[in-house]
Amino acid sequence: MKDTGLHEIREEFLKFFEEKKHLVMPSFSLVPKSDKSLLLVNSGMAPLKPYFTGEKIPPNRRVATCQKCIRTADIENVGKTARHATFFEMLGNFSFGDYFKVEAIEWAWEFLTDRLEIPKEDLWISVYLDDDEAFEIWNKRIGVDEDRIIRLGKEHNFWELGIGPCGPCSEVYVDRGEEFGCDDEECLPGCDCDRFIEIWNLVFTQFDKDENGEYHPLEHPNIDTGMGLERIAYIMQGASSIFDIDEIEDMMEYVESVSGKSYKSDPELDVSIRIIVDHCRAMTFLVSDGVLPSNEGRGYILRRLIRRSARHGKLLGIEGVFLNDMVERVIESWGRAYPEIRDKKEQIGKIVKAEEEQFQNTIHQGMDILEDYIKAMIDMDEGTLSGDRAFKLYDTYGFPLDLTKEILEERDLEVDEHGFNKHMQQQRERARRARLAMTDSGWEDNGYGDLLKGYETVFRGYEVDNLETRANGIVIGDKTVDSIEEGEEGFIFLMATPFYPESGGQVGDSGYIENDGFRGRVLDTQYSQDESIIHLVEVESGRLALEDRVYARVDGRRRRNIMKNHSATHLLHRALKDVLGEHVNQAGSIVLDNRLRFDFTHYEAVAAEDLKRIEELVNQRIFDALDVHVMETSFEESEKMGVIGLFEDRYREKVRIVQMGDYSKELCGGTHIDNTGNIGLFKIISESSIASGVRRIEAITGEAVYEYLNGLEGDIERIGGALKASRKDLVDRVYDMVEEFGEKHREIESLKSKMASSIADDILHTKREIHGIDLITHSVKNMSMNDLRKLGDEVRNHLGSGVLVLASAEDDRVNFIAMVTEDMVDRGLHAGKIIKEVAKVTGGSGGGRPNMAQAGGKDPSKVDEALDIVPSLIVLE
Repeated sequence: MKDTGLHEIREEFLKFFEEKKHLVMPSFSLVPKSDKSLLLVNSGMAPLKPYFTGEKIPPNRRVATCQKCIRTADIENVGKTARHATFFEMLGNFSFGDYFKVEAIEWAWEFLTDRLEIPKEDLWISVYLDDDEAFEIWNKRIGVDEDRIIRLGKEHNFWELGIGPCGPCSEVYVDRGEEFGCDDEECLPGCDCDRFIEIWNLVFTQFDKDENGEYHPLEHPNIDTGMGLERIAYIMQGASSIFDIDEIEDMMEYVESVSGKSYKSDPELDVSIRIIVDHCRAMTFLVSDGVLPSNEGRGYILRRLIRRSARHGKLLGIEGVFLNDMVERVIESWGRAYPEIRDKKEQIGKIVKAEEEQFQNTIHQGMDILEDYIKAMIDMDEGTLSGDRAFKLYDTYGFPLDLTKEILEERDLEVDEHGFNKHMQQQRERARRARLAMTDSGWEDNGYGDLLKGYETVFRGYEVDNLETRANGIVIGDKTVDSIEEGEEGFIFLMATPFYPESGGQVGDSGYIENDGFRGRVLDTQYSQDESIIHLVEVESGRLALEDRVYARVDGRRRRNIMKNHSATHLLHRALKDVLGEHVNQAGSIVLDNRLRFDFTHYEAVAAEDLKRIEELVNQRIFDALDVHVMETSFEESEKMGVIGLFEDRYREKVRIVQMGDYSKELCGGTHIDNTGNIGLFKIISESSIASGVRRIEAITGEAVYEYLNGLEGDIERIGGALKASRKDLVDRVYDMVEEFGEKHREIESLKSKMASSIADDILHTKREIHGIDLITHSVKNMSMNDLRKLGDEVRNHLGSGVLVLASAEDDRVNFIAMVTEDMVDRGLHAGKIIKEVAKVTGGSGGGRPNMAQAGGKDPSKVDEALDIVPSLIVLE
């Protein structure tokens, strides 16, 4: 048997099947494409499913891959066993109606025995109970002794998922020897012990199962095989588990070096080391494939992996962030097979580091609180942590529920998941209500739903902004009516309309509906629940009846400004990807006539220089005057064209593509200018965070930029007037003033220091003795917390030994500080505990370290009363 490395096995496998006339395809992304049934790709076959079902034509009838996979169903067992892993690679060869059992079996045997040189006598085979054909091939053609071919039932050797294609399978096992076996004398493949390890599964998809459970032969049967790369590697290297193969062992050694702990010296520490090593491979490839940490879906899995690893780093005694260094080692090793992770090395490291740092900021406080909860549970003889407490850990301190569960399970405790999920649902409902409250109409929620359905309107707004049409529906209040008159407000439906209804983030059009005897102002345009187009109209004059002919005229200037802003969002989206990385995706937008708002996925605040570059890129494309083309095609065809698609589950079979030169291509149903030059100018006004992993840019275009610049001009003139400086001298004047202010500030600080020394001397004279301990309590007026702390330092430096509590009333609040010298801390006094009780008297709170603490109060009239209780708090433990 060859002692072969993991990377060499991968290369050998793909080369072997390329020689067998297979198309070797690169690994698909971990994020499934157009498959809503999967959160992440978890098998070699998963990305090829459309070829097996006939939805798509494969690029070749023979295909071989090494597919990245992630499985999290049994994540709790990762680290605890030597078998489980979240990330793994699956080698596979596939036939789409080409070869079948004979070739699949012969090539599997050839690769294992000839290329990998596994002794034939170490290999065992299992086949499905009734699959005589496979048995005959293994026995008669390959020459495997029938004693080493085991027949197993459906549970082990038949692949099916509900109705549809299915079939028997045959598995190849390696016998590792009796020393790995169990006490069962009948130990054979299929046993749960570690002697017989299944290394390759050959699935013969030859049936189509119908809804009645009947199996019908497929006209063109398929082959789907899978061999775990890590598993075959540890067999080839004679290792005891996947964590002992050479490539992964290098990562284990790094964890040992940064933690100071040795692998295989302590079973509990071994679990932490294995978890970190496994999860770091998973997080590297997830981020590379565009997943960002979040509280939903794939992002939650990534967040869970990073935070679980960080927590186990703490258990190993690792201080500070370290996962980005682990990620670098993954990239160094796996980059030879997956060059894309090398290309994205900086981005992957930044994202992992940012998430780990965010968790580091709260993990200590969260762990302390969880420990308090656990102590209280044990004291009360309770075995379950309440849902509200688990939710607080999640919501306030970033503890995923699974992490809380894991920590509790280590103490033989559990969590009320039902209660936690109830709180989660309440939070989602609050967020939903908040989003609804931000919308302009809320028509569907106000009892109009049924009244606003069933009207057919042809939308003509892509071609024209005014047209002649006819009224075919009127609703006023909660009634359908035949007419609407001056002074009334209602909803009007038209046979055809140029008014764009709000959708895709673009605000609805406004304008007028009119004829010789009627003029109604369109305040807004929306879709109803069944996608009827609704015009909210305020009647300025005259009367409109059903079937009357009218002219529908969109406010052209407002529409043009909306179009400029919408087209700018497309350019902005592309520029964000160019500057920040392909992980950026739209997370929402609002397109108005006077501004645009664009939400996008990103893991940190956008640096000022990056914002400037993004703005420059958008304006360059505007100045390039790129033609804007619109086309309709199938969704599948748009995918082949590499079009950016947003919220894919909302797209229909026919989609609309908006293309701006060769720079931007997106699916979009909105209205756009016909040339980017018509946008005029683009200016970013702000960039901010709206949620974990989601940023927001607000920007303006065209006329709004002109108005913005005019506003800045006015500000500059007013500032120049106030500083008595001309425009050309204004910057120099500001620098001079800053320098002057700096000098004045230093003078003031020097005076404050002298005053503090003088006040400190006065305060020191108020020293008294309580239980043999020197105590000073004193109040001063109108001193900030910072100045009060400086004064405290000055007094403590001269006090030598004792306790000091100072207070200052400033406006309608009170500042407190307490200081305890180190010798008194050693005797049991605690500044944080003292200040907490003192602040309570004034309706405040606070705390801090044993030697120094601060607090705030709300009632300045009770300062003296608060200081009076200090002597009673000087109690030695």
